[in-house]
Amino acid sequence: MEDDDGIAGPLVTGLRREGFDVERVATGEAALAANEPDLVLLDLRLPDTDGFTVARRLRERSRVPIIMVTARGEEVDRVVGLEIGADDYVVKPFGLRELIARIHAVMRRVNEAAPVPEATSLDVGPLHIDLREHRVTLDGAEVALTPKEFDLLALLAVDPGAAFDRRRILEDVWGSRWYGPTKTIDVHVSALRRKLGDPAWIETVRGVGFRLRPR
Repeated sequence: MEDDDGIAGPLVTGLRREGFDVERVATGEAALAANEPDLVLLDLRLPDTDGFTVARRLRERSRVPIIMVTARGEEVDRVVGLEIGADDYVVKPFGLRELIARIHAVMRRVNEAAPVPEATSLDVGPLHIDLREHRVTLDGAEVALTPKEFDLLALLAVDPGAAFDRRRILEDVWGSRWYGPTKTIDVHVSALRRKLGDPAWIETVRGVGFRLRPR
């Protein structure tokens, strides 16, 4: 979704020329009302709302891949975008070839996602993770997580107490072809600690990565 015709027109033309089926909308409300696509290119500056709000509302109902495309390249914007569930973040100006490469990389990660394990749930003390419904409860109260936060927590909960190194986390949660910053792991761990209400749930293992502490 892009409100600037001067940017949206050539971008739509270029993507269609490369074989993509593109539907362009210019407002956040129009995007939220549209049929769910295979992937969303989301501008942060929209006439009726901001892209962060649109991404957050999309994540409340869907796991559709989101690439934020914006002129706002500050680190804080990237971190916020990734924390609320964006799969990648491209800063203007950019080349069409770069954007297409990012699209292919994100779609490969989606298509190569690990299959759902035979177990339908994971329990670590009072923490219950429903793998089929993608729901987490703590002491019976539901914990609202983004898709990436859920995947990260589920990975750590597979073997509570075991240390998972950063490379393993990136490969299992973000995919082996992740081109984004490794700091995204720390951002998501920080969000999980906050949402679980106790930072002791996830311990930093210096020089290695992280582990979920059994309670």
